[in-house]
Amino acid sequence: MPCQPVIARLLLKQGKAKVIKRTPFTIKLLYQTTSYTQPLTLGIDTGSSKIGSAVVNDKNEVVYLSQVEVRNDIADKMKQRAKYRRNRRYRKTRYRKARWLNRKNSIKKDRFSPTMTSKINSHLKEIKFVKSILPITNIILETATFDPHALKNPAVLYNKWLYQKGINYGFANTKAYVLNRDNYTCQYCKGKSKDSRLHVHHIIFRRNGGSDEQENLITLCKTCHDKLHEGKISLKKNGKVKGQLKHATQMNIIRQQLSKLVPEAEETFGFITKEHRQIMNLPKEHYYDAVAIASQGNDVKFKTKNIILKKCIPDGDYQQTKGVRSEQKIQTRKIQGFRKFDKVRYLSKEYFIKGRMSSGYAILMDIEGNKVDLKPIPKFDKMKRISARKSWIICEQFIS
Repeated sequence: MPCQPVIARLLLKQGKAKVIKRTPFTIKLLYQTTSYTQPLTLGIDTGSSKIGSAVVNDKNEVVYLSQVEVRNDIADKMKQRAKYRRNRRYRKTRYRKARWLNRKNSIKKDRFSPTMTSKINSHLKEIKFVKSILPITNIILETATFDPHALKNPAVLYNKWLYQKGINYGFANTKAYVLNRDNYTCQYCKGKSKDSRLHVHHIIFRRNGGSDEQENLITLCKTCHDKLHEGKISLKKNGKVKGQLKHATQMNIIRQQLSKLVPEAEETFGFITKEHRQIMNLPKEHYYDAVAIASQGNDVKFKTKNIILKKCIPDGDYQQTKGVRSEQKIQTRKIQGFRKFDKVRYLSKEYFIKGRMSSGYAILMDIEGNKVDLKPIPKFDKMKRISARKSWIICEQFIS
């Protein structure tokens, strides 16, 4: 159970406890004692980009606040790695045998994509972390079920028949619907070109993030279509960019998996959390949502004003070389005892290492990943390492 700083200081001074964690500051007693614990409720505001967590005791006192930033860069990094690998194998394949039937991982049962595996594990890791420092007796998870069809077409909420009879009902595809909507007529020249060949054109190009929905499609004859792509004419139409429904889909998966992996947890929903947070007059933040979840809408007293900020990072740096032909080697091990993402103290402030130079200098950043402009450039011999690199970087901030 949390104690006052003065109690922790006395226990450490008398040799009755030892420090086992710096952030949050955690001590362990070195003598046998009876159990002085109270019921604690952990509230988790699940998410596909940020996770909020809070712990409330039986007196409705908030004793722990945390926010975790989940990784969303895994897919992009895997695509970049595949691009480099294809380029390398295109240049150096004379000694390689063709291997295509050895992808056992892709056909494995109950397999998730690397992105989803990372996000599910981030939720489980936060729950395990809190349970390792506090005697949690109850867990409440806020989950949500998203309807991608309703997100794209809100009219289905008022007319359930639209689930079966959508906009494209009666047409082979979206292209057939657009041609019928535009009366099989070029919408630029209105048939003046006498060209009977009709195309369906994206108002906002797909390379610019244009959507494939009918709001971004228009009928053009081949003549006008060619002129438009040559830059001779332009359309005075407003298109539609592609909608992002991947986070809604990911949350549906996260909800199902957490219910299986944390069977003792209770379930609540977003609309309940919103009502409770507004009644409690708390601002919209993930960790305040977690407070509303854990307290179930009851008024709370904040025994802690510090929030633990965490950001998930890769386990390591795997790039060995750089350059067009990989002729420049990159030092992946420690440089003068420091690795990337190590937490260090420099000029009485705490930072994280963003980049290293073999000459003994480092680029520092905050927990958001923003570079800190320091002059002169920090040297390794002027800084002290506080904690080694782990699978997330962590710091503590005061909230008003």
